[in-house]
Amino acid sequence: MQWFYLRHTPERLERERVIVMASLVVPDHFSATEDAETLRKACQGWGTNEKLIIKVLGHRNAAQRKQIRQAYEQLYEEDLVKRLESELSGDFEKAVYRWILDPVDRDAVLANVALKKSNPDFPVIIEISCVHSPDELLEVRKAYKLRYKRSLEEDVAAHTTGDIRKLLVGLVSAYRFEGEEINARLANSEADVLHNAIKDKAFNHDEVIRILTTRSKAQLRATFNRYRDDQGTSITKNILVEHPDDFSVALRTTIRCFNDQQKYFEKVLRNAIKRAGTDEDDITRVIVTRAEKDLKEIKEGYYKRNSASLDQAVAKDTSGDYKAFLLALLGKEE
Repeated sequence: MQWFYLRHTPERLERERVIVMASLVVPDHFSATEDAETLRKACQGWGTNEKLIIKVLGHRNAAQRKQIRQAYEQLYEEDLVKRLESELSGDFEKAVYRWILDPVDRDAVLANVALKKSNPDFPVIIEISCVHSPDELLEVRKAYKLRYKRSLEEDVAAHTTGDIRKLLVGLVSAYRFEGEEINARLANSEADVLHNAIKDKAFNHDEVIRILTTRSKAQLRATFNRYRDDQGTSITKNILVEHPDDFSVALRTTIRCFNDQQKYFEKVLRNAIKRAGTDEDDITRVIVTRAEKDLKEIKEGYYKRNSASLDQAVAKDTSGDYKAFLLALLGKEE
């Protein structure tokens, strides 16, 4: 097979450039020991000092949080995560618990929780599989196996059936090429394969699943772009059906995660906030998992799409310590 490389002019690079911007605000200098002592004080006495917990943990990155956990255990021979679990409650406890874990361990927990629901939360599995780099996904799978004594692939297979099982097991098992090299001829041919399957409403075609579970992200984006150029509309719009089933929803979610993850997460937040009864699980998951990555860009996308700031929307739909903690991760103090 011969590979053709698309020419990346400065103008093209500028158009395609992705600026990764974290919303988390951290201090220039910090002491893990002092933070551990502060958190100890916050958990002692007649009542938990939630504001103190937010002041510390809401402004520490993953490496710093790990050092704080280690310092706390060395000083007090106690697991900080378990202590906070016992001190806090509700959505605030869930958000702090997700936040204080190592990112790969957090994703292992998120995946397990999603699979254990009576109706498994497929988008969470898809997010973890499609947004991470190959090495990151491999580390999540290792963390899952260490924590639950089973493989992630095994549990995904156990909680799914049929075509959606083939898609999700393929996604979580993938180890994709990570480079930016593009085979233009392959993008053209596979765009045709996708078009023919979608035209025939054969969303579950083996070739569709093969393409999505094996190609690199750069190659997939080239294929989706070719599809849009050829058909005059995006592939996700062509997959919309009047009565979507789990597979068609999962397929659209997969493509959207690969194509533009910031736009995808903005929509997750928008839907979580706008629906009748705020979906705190979705809000917590996106803010906690993206605060150190691209939440600032997601916030910008939210403002452009909704003519309102995400900070204000979150503040309006949440309350108490939970609200204060989310706003800290969003880089916006009350």
